[in-house]
Parts: sequence; C-alpha cells; structure tokens
Amino acid sequence: MTTKNYIFLTLEGHTYQPNSEFVEPDIDNLQVIGFSIGVDQKDAFRRLLKENSYLVDTTFDEIFCLELADDFIEQKQYFHLSELSRRTEKTC
Repeated sequence: MTTKNYIFLTLEGHTYQPNSEFVEPDIDNLQVIGFSIGVDQKDAFRRLLKENSYLVDTTFDEIFCLELADDFIEQKQYFHLSELSRRTEKTC
C-alpha cells in the first residue's frame, strides 16, 4: 500500500505580527498541528496522534488535513511581502 503525505491544520488560535504591541491578535490564521503519512487521511491522523500523544491534551478541537504532493519539500518556495512593499514605494 502506498502512503501519502498530509498536513494537519486548525482554524483555532491566533497569531501576532513581529513586534506587535497590541493585546488583541493581529491575524486570524491557520495553525499547523503537524505532518504525517498514511494510506488515507484517517490512517495519517492515527499516526499523527501516536507520534504526538500530547496533542490530545491541547485545547485544539477541530483539526483538518490536506494531502500534500509527493515532492512537497522540493517544491517549497518563499515569498517576502517586504520586497513587494519596497517595489510599490519605488513606483509611487
């Protein structure tokens, strides 16, 4: 049986921008719970919990997964918003 790669995420939680001075979260976003492999989503979730048993003691509840391409690590690409804002300033 062939296994597939999955990323597990939740909509629960918040994040703050670097150097934020506000008490309230700046951005509602996804939190990465973890990565796992499995023959299907349920198998990958079971493996995720087996390898990270502490997850059941967190306050996260609803977790979902997305299947990743086999070569997802090689396909990683970075984007920098700071570069976009500098280009915008130059054109003004």
